[in-house]
Amino acid sequence: MIDLKKKNILVTGATGGIGSSIIKKLNDYGANILASGTRLEKLEEIKTKFNNNIKILKFDISQTEKIEEFIDNASKELGNLDCIINNAGITQDNLAIRMSLEEWKKVIDINLTSTFLMCKFGVKKMLKNKNGKIINITSVVGHTGNLGQANYTASKAGIIAMSKSLALEYAKKNININCISPGFIRTAMTEKIDEKFKEAIISKIPTARLGEPEDIANAVLFLASNLSDYINGETLHVNGGMYMA
Repeated sequence: MIDLKKKNILVTGATGGIGSSIIKKLNDYGANILASGTRLEKLEEIKTKFNNNIKILKFDISQTEKIEEFIDNASKELGNLDCIINNAGITQDNLAIRMSLEEWKKVIDINLTSTFLMCKFGVKKMLKNKNGKIINITSVVGHTGNLGQANYTASKAGIIAMSKSLALEYAKKNININCISPGFIRTAMTEKIDEKFKEAIISKIPTARLGEPEDIANAVLFLASNLSDYINGETLHVNGGMYMA
């Protein structure tokens, strides 16, 4: 039985479709949650929606020099730090020959470097507690590649390899570090995709549909719970069979 009542969990990128679904799922199972994102008004909406059960903290993970302070503040706000869900990230698509160095660096810096620092300073807190879990949200295209996303796919593939290395380093300290790799999920972002392109994507998915944010939230729930205690350095693929590792 899953019970998160004594778990203090930080969720970044909490205001998006996947992030808000993760918040709901963890709240349903009793977790003590701190939701973080860049839009204060959206965070306030989350707090109101859950009758002030959810703590909020505005932060932009692109501010790499402030991540250690952010982790300190999050830990103080929660009273401890048992689990981190690194869900925040960006895209800035372009064909490789047109992609500027700025476009490349911005996506790598936010998606990969900031996630590394979140893990680094999160692990420091967890070492004191002698346990913890980190769940990094990656993407199916980090395994398959994708047109116009050399920067994004590199950042997501980098998170997967980085997570394996961190899992090796801290497994003996009772810290589990895993990834969830979503396929194409029905969110505000995918709703903007041209219908013909969307049909082409769905034609490659054996289940013949886009995933739902709750599909990712269910995977997060599993990895955040005691049911996954012997899983470390792994990537859980949630893509309807689009990519079978």
